[in-house]
Amino acid sequence: MCALRRTTTTTTGPGTGNDDTFPDDLVSLDVPPVPAGTLGSPSEPTDTPEFAAARRFILQLARQLHQHGTPAHRLEATLAVLARRLGVRAEFFSTPTSIMVGIGDLEQQRVHLLRVEPGEPNLGHLAQLGEIVRQVMDGEITPAEGLRRIEVMDAAPPAYPRWLVLSAFVLASAAIACFLEVRLGDLVVASLLGLVTAVTALTASRWESTRPVTEPLAAFVVSALAFALDGLLGTRTGYATSLAGLAILLPGLTFTVALTELSTRHLASGTARLSGAIVTFLGLGFGLALGAKAGGAAGDALGHLVPAMQGALSRSPLPDWTEWAALLVAPLAFTILLSARRQDAPLIVIACAAAYVTSKLAGAAVGEELGAFLGAFVVSAGSNVLARARRRVAMVTQVPGLLILVPGSIGFRSVTSLLGQEVEIGIQTGFRVAIVGISLAAGILAGNVVTRAANRRRP
Repeated sequence: MCALRRTTTTTTGPGTGNDDTFPDDLVSLDVPPVPAGTLGSPSEPTDTPEFAAARRFILQLARQLHQHGTPAHRLEATLAVLARRLGVRAEFFSTPTSIMVGIGDLEQQRVHLLRVEPGEPNLGHLAQLGEIVRQVMDGEITPAEGLRRIEVMDAAPPAYPRWLVLSAFVLASAAIACFLEVRLGDLVVASLLGLVTAVTALTASRWESTRPVTEPLAAFVVSALAFALDGLLGTRTGYATSLAGLAILLPGLTFTVALTELSTRHLASGTARLSGAIVTFLGLGFGLALGAKAGGAAGDALGHLVPAMQGALSRSPLPDWTEWAALLVAPLAFTILLSARRQDAPLIVIACAAAYVTSKLAGAAVGEELGAFLGAFVVSAGSNVLARARRRVAMVTQVPGLLILVPGSIGFRSVTSLLGQEVEIGIQTGFRVAIVGISLAAGILAGNVVTRAANRRRP
């Protein structure tokens, strides 16, 4: 036995609420306040079947929320609300690789350690978990039935077939290439590289031995092919097409979430997640540098062997409307890649469009940093308001909206500059990444604060 002190179900503070109401800023599972006296008593016996079922439900929910990409501050707040509603005295501590759950009074507390791996957002499962938790809180189903439904959900096949996931990689790379304002021929190459990224990443992630090197391996393969085609076709855009092809693997969202966790005083989780994002950036940069050398040499040789291929791709600029078409295609691709439900696709498109347009217009008027802040604020506040109105999970629209804004491509450029011994440019770009990331984290937190204050003013 040992005692765990972290997020309690009886401590008032940001994100934890008080004894009588649910927290106003609980954006992962937004629920209305509960009248005083409806919560279970933490002093109930702990040897009853009902208590054992509630404990198992809490532990399994903790694992599932973490597995599907819930940040530490949301995960702990959600579990604290649920435990208080079920009458379980519990405390929670979450990091990217483990969750500790302490159940019982401090002097007799039983601590459960869950060893977990950092998960990718699965918006469809998060939406189902939100519905299950709401039904348990409202008394519509028992914790035992909630646990059964979670197990059924976990055993279900993937939401989308493999061919559709591969298509989503291609469409996302094509959309990002449009945002980078490449040429028409480069759009074709970027789409091809998106497919190569998908095949490489999905294949490498199937085996335990190759999973840790998925990002460097994909970066090497994609950049080698990009620079080989660059030398063969004479386009001189190998870096831009590599970036578009690898954009889905960039840890920009992880970086932003890490800064948000640090800002909410979840120092252990935020520091670990930030370190993981930096290591991923370095791995991608190393793979790109190595692939660029190999692909550049192969491209020069191919260019001399087949000189007729020089200039074969169209160098016409993309029409202006392609940017707005990409703004429709990218959210639809994110819907598939994040395993969101089909009925949530229109809301995801609206969230991404609102974030991008706000950031673009504000960035042109007042600077990139404030533009990022306002874009994150709009998507955060809008997602919270929509989640409370519909009693849904805010992450369903918030995560895709942030993907449009995250500074992954800037961080990638910083690492490649440092690897290319362009130290000054690399440091300047890295500092720019930090400023944009902090702006996004500040926008997320500001959106949470504003919507929480508005919720408190409601009668």
